[in-house]
Amino acid sequence: MCGICGIIHEDPSRPVDRDLLARMNGTMRRRGPDDEGYYVGRGAALAMHRLAIIDLAGGHQPISSEDGSVWSVVNGEIYNYQSLKHELIAKGHTFRTRSDSEVLPHLYQAVGESFPERLNGMFGLAVWDERERALVLARDRMGQKPLYWCKARGSLIFGSELKAVLAYGMERRIDRCSLSKYLAHEYVPAPHTIFEGMRKLEPGQMLVWRDGNISIRSYWNVPLGDELCGIGEGEAAQELLRLLSQSVKRRLISDVPLGVFLSGGIDSSTIVAMMSRHMPPEEIKTFSIAFEERSFDESNYARRVARHFGTEHREQLCTPRDLLDLMPEVADILDEPFADASIIPTYALAKFTRRHVTVALGGDGGDELFAGYPTYQAERAARWYLGLPRALRHAIIEPMAGMIPASDENISFDFKVKQFLKGVERLDASRHIVWMGSFSDRELGGLLVDPPSCDIYRDAKRHALDAAPGKGGNDVLYGYMKMYLAEDILTKVDRASMGVSLEARAPFLDHEVVEFVARLPYRMKLRGFTMKHLLKRAVRDILPRGIAGRAKKGFGVPVAKWIKGPLKGMTQDLLSEGRLARDGIFQPAAVGRLLADHLAGRANNRKKLWTLIMFQKWLDRWGRG
Repeated sequence: MCGICGIIHEDPSRPVDRDLLARMNGTMRRRGPDDEGYYVGRGAALAMHRLAIIDLAGGHQPISSEDGSVWSVVNGEIYNYQSLKHELIAKGHTFRTRSDSEVLPHLYQAVGESFPERLNGMFGLAVWDERERALVLARDRMGQKPLYWCKARGSLIFGSELKAVLAYGMERRIDRCSLSKYLAHEYVPAPHTIFEGMRKLEPGQMLVWRDGNISIRSYWNVPLGDELCGIGEGEAAQELLRLLSQSVKRRLISDVPLGVFLSGGIDSSTIVAMMSRHMPPEEIKTFSIAFEERSFDESNYARRVARHFGTEHREQLCTPRDLLDLMPEVADILDEPFADASIIPTYALAKFTRRHVTVALGGDGGDELFAGYPTYQAERAARWYLGLPRALRHAIIEPMAGMIPASDENISFDFKVKQFLKGVERLDASRHIVWMGSFSDRELGGLLVDPPSCDIYRDAKRHALDAAPGKGGNDVLYGYMKMYLAEDILTKVDRASMGVSLEARAPFLDHEVVEFVARLPYRMKLRGFTMKHLLKRAVRDILPRGIAGRAKKGFGVPVAKWIKGPLKGMTQDLLSEGRLARDGIFQPAAVGRLLADHLAGRANNRKKLWTLIMFQKWLDRWGRG
């Protein structure tokens, strides 16, 4: 696991400024505190900071082919590196180390630019062909590892984080359309970034640079349109367990201590169950955090699972003060605005876990693969609701919903009802963005001083068109994998874990697992209003009673209460009329109404206010240059 970066000049005679390269690399020290390395060639350079996981002594990067003509750096892990290595040795390649990263230059020499198709792993990588003066950048299939890039002043600059690219000396001009996308989604979706001229690769994409010319293509995609119609549920459940077990086994390869995040939900509990098939239970180290706020706490479920499998379990109690004290650290690791508040407990869990291990497995991806969000149920309910007479909906139901008292509880009834009604009458991909996000396009006009004319839902609509072959709901899952999973969940986990030099692995996102589950009929995932039907059936006999079927709680924090209490002063300062007027981005009166209504209990505006708070925190830390 590393942070990688590089500079490629169009003019090969133009020397690379090594001090500048070192500054870029130094911004990512947290991603890899164990080692750093540099390659500087003719008008080209690669650099990395390494978190040593495999071949601690010999895994130094950048690493080259035998003849020194091909160099590579990689952030992540290549899980099938051993089989690839045996194949390459049989073809005459010679290896100097035991590291997974060394297969990349050799594989590139063996098969050319298509080499990412052969990899099973999570990665953001770069391969530089010195003879051909060609660069290949690639991001893993599901987007577990990030990769930013830009073309400026006759050069291509790239890095694992936006801050590395910024360190090259790029001008920080906020992209107004990306800002609007952030306010709607709570993140900036790829390929966009918050700054003009800077981009990030999408999951499953590769970029090829030759002589200053750039081409970008997808080397893999979630399969749609070839549904496995003939398979029964029992057979599907057995095959799912086989693939998950195999995926977990791959992710146990490590030369450093390894553990697992355990929330007590079905996803993380399933990972623990699969780990118990491959290692003694007493060697499985599980980690969880507990909350004082009951509606957010799941620690009792985590303890039940740990006792059931006999793991070495550790738990940390996090008070609201503990979590609030982490906010400056979280703001520091977020070089793009990001408004999923669960990054705070995720960071707390990662920080706690890192005291004991260097690698942790987790259950990320289960909700997107198996329809585990309430919005999937809402999609089904929307058909019924839209069948009601329009007058009934607009004259009776909506006014009654508006009268439901606002609650500060986690995913409260009034929040679900109001969020459902906010997006239900949208008949395209924007419906789910409105349900999951903060501000709708209709609300941005009154919020922004200078609202852009772009379609903020264009990315979701593009993925919806790609998902057209999907049947009966699989197209909706596809959209979540491309948007919410890649840009929210995996961004959160990457930044939180790498912020404390911890590697996080996600067995559900092995591409063999994803390819199998994506082709299963949607009815196996959402049965009526029962979410994750197939996964629950597959693991009901191997998990403790009540774990597989319990309601989803989520990894939230009491933002609504915080804004009225310990965060009130900070919120009023960040969103003050004077400050907003000076920045010239948001309408002070509009923001003032949101805050006043929330503080008075007239509305629960936590999502909108948190999105604004996190933008202001980002603006102070990263946006002003």
